[in-house]
Amino acid sequence: MSRPRPLDVFLATGFYSGLLPVAPGTWGAAAATLLWLAGFALLDFWTLQVLTAVCIVAFTLLSIQPINRLEKFWGEDPKRVVIDEVVGTWICLLAVPNEPWTTTRFWVYVVMAFALFRLFDIFKPLGIRWMESFPGGWGVMMDDILSGIYGLVVMMVCRQFF
Repeated sequence: MSRPRPLDVFLATGFYSGLLPVAPGTWGAAAATLLWLAGFALLDFWTLQVLTAVCIVAFTLLSIQPINRLEKFWGEDPKRVVIDEVVGTWICLLAVPNEPWTTTRFWVYVVMAFALFRLFDIFKPLGIRWMESFPGGWGVMMDDILSGIYGLVVMMVCRQFF
């Protein structure tokens, strides 16, 4: 095989958002947020929550082999592979409260989900960097999954106090 599979590229690059030239991880997180917002506009809240959880699991499992195949073309943990950022952002978005999209509170939590995920993903505290030591696609995915979980926890704590 002399070229990557198109479906691998589509999936692993977060629906091509990772191919944008500057800050591909941020673009992947933005794409995830926009997809989630579209779901929020089209679905009832609880359906969106279940669909988000299903997508987190499905995209995690479906991405491992494409990432492994793409590493042969693009090197280890290539920057343009951002499906991990998509999944991590969706994890944080699970903590957005069931509020009308017209409220300030709703948008504060959406922006907080995006920002917290990116901060944990960039700085990699509390064992996140260690998760990159998993082999291949698992290492690519697991640090962002843990970043998303940390962001989710911080958001849930904030919801309890604010």
